[in-house]
Amino acid sequence: MASIDTPHSAGPQVRTTAGVVRGLVDEFPGIRTWRGVPFGASTGGDNRFRAPRRPRPWRGVRDATRFGPVAPQPTYSWTDRVVGAENCLHLDIVRPDTDEQLPVVVYLHGGSFIMGSSHEPMLRGHQFARAVNCVYVSVNFRLGALGYLDLRSIGDDCVANPALRDQLLALQWVQSNIAQFGGDPTSVTLMGESAGGSAVATLMAAPSARGLFHRAIAQSPPLAMVHSRAQSELWARELVYRMALPRQATLRDLRAEHPHDLVRAGQSMMWRGQGFMHLNSTYAPTVDGTLLPSHPLTAFAAGEQAQVPLLLGTNSDEASFSKLFYMRTSARSRAALRLLSAFDSVEAHRVLEAYSGASERGEFAELLADALFWAPSVRLATGHNPLAPTWMYRFDYAPAALRWLGLGAMHSLELSAIFGDPGASRTSGVTRFGGMEGMAELTDRMQYHWGQFIHHGRPGSEWPPYGPPTDDSPARATMVFDDPTRVEYDPKAAQRRAWADFDMTEWGNGVPDLLQQLGLLVGTPPV
Repeated sequence: MASIDTPHSAGPQVRTTAGVVRGLVDEFPGIRTWRGVPFGASTGGDNRFRAPRRPRPWRGVRDATRFGPVAPQPTYSWTDRVVGAENCLHLDIVRPDTDEQLPVVVYLHGGSFIMGSSHEPMLRGHQFARAVNCVYVSVNFRLGALGYLDLRSIGDDCVANPALRDQLLALQWVQSNIAQFGGDPTSVTLMGESAGGSAVATLMAAPSARGLFHRAIAQSPPLAMVHSRAQSELWARELVYRMALPRQATLRDLRAEHPHDLVRAGQSMMWRGQGFMHLNSTYAPTVDGTLLPSHPLTAFAAGEQAQVPLLLGTNSDEASFSKLFYMRTSARSRAALRLLSAFDSVEAHRVLEAYSGASERGEFAELLADALFWAPSVRLATGHNPLAPTWMYRFDYAPAALRWLGLGAMHSLELSAIFGDPGASRTSGVTRFGGMEGMAELTDRMQYHWGQFIHHGRPGSEWPPYGPPTDDSPARATMVFDDPTRVEYDPKAAQRRAWADFDMTEWGNGVPDLLQQLGLLVGTPPV
């Protein structure tokens, strides 16, 4: 529990709607920060799987100099150790040590919907807040089985998207409180990477989030993983099985279990279910018909998303790790067709042909990366550009060591440049051997463009918007961040056209036997 001390303690004190918080000033690099500030009550006990509630007010001054607990999650280890607590709805605020009113960035962390926190070393934002001159708010929210499973098939006393509702509550908190920290509530940029980037696009498609942010940055959003009804029912049933509960188990039974046991069961679902290789992720936001009325890609195609300026993009080697999958070329090609057919068995062959059958390691990795990240991002940009300004990028830069290992510009590598802290990257153990020429210049360039967008709703003038051809520019301009940086027009045009008619919004369409088992085919009872 956070400590409550006297109003006369040192450190910057700010009154929020729940009470006063006391932060600290770090003279180097010259920032003010408040850590572990509650925006919601505990999500444990009877509150598990339910919509988040506002925090209980407190008296006195709450110590906000220490980070709060992470959401319950597994660890990077060979054991089944779990860390975190269900009292995890808090956020961290960083700003330059000035009294200037500044635009606000609300950041949603990545981590495959199962890991991560607001205060990972890379995401603390000290250098970023100073370089961009903004109030930076990093949000903690529920994860895994506690945040990204739709359990309504077990009982109606729950919500389909706990984590998404946590993020929505955090945005509401920002509107009510950020002015007290010197932030401008009329100039909020919602920003996230990977699972956080997916959350950004999903909140753009959520009517309840309208007006809570005014610009959006989505980095490597895996939108093909947004859950269909088939996935929701499949994984809810699997969680009960992995918890060794009877099939008739209720939400009350699941609420009685220790949260760490639910996390362990959720991990077992991931690794033994092999859903990833069918693009059937265990965890993701769910199309629930209420908070999220339709798939984000469907909403963007229909023009039903928040019409705010959007900056988005992907890395050139997002799935380079998959080069290690499958030893035989025929196995890779079959796996590629299988994962595509789960969505759209009609168009799967056309997509596969654009990657020469995906039988070689590099082609398979490119197909997987494009299926997860690039093709959905192109779909977003294409749907958004007619309604609001849109800019697209591709991050190609990779240190020499990563290129030598065949990993290249792998997933999340761009965070090192955007946050200006390559030493906090998980790849720092490799990059310390050198080959980082041009990284400092690239960091300056990306922070400049991100800063321009955060302050003015557009990046620098040398970055043309994404869209159809004009008298002055060809179509689909994409800023390629590398050494040197350049602009490409309609990159990978052949692959883009191959994806044009592929339905990536409804996993399970190509798996009729599973739909029948779940009772989701018309006229068939569940098995």
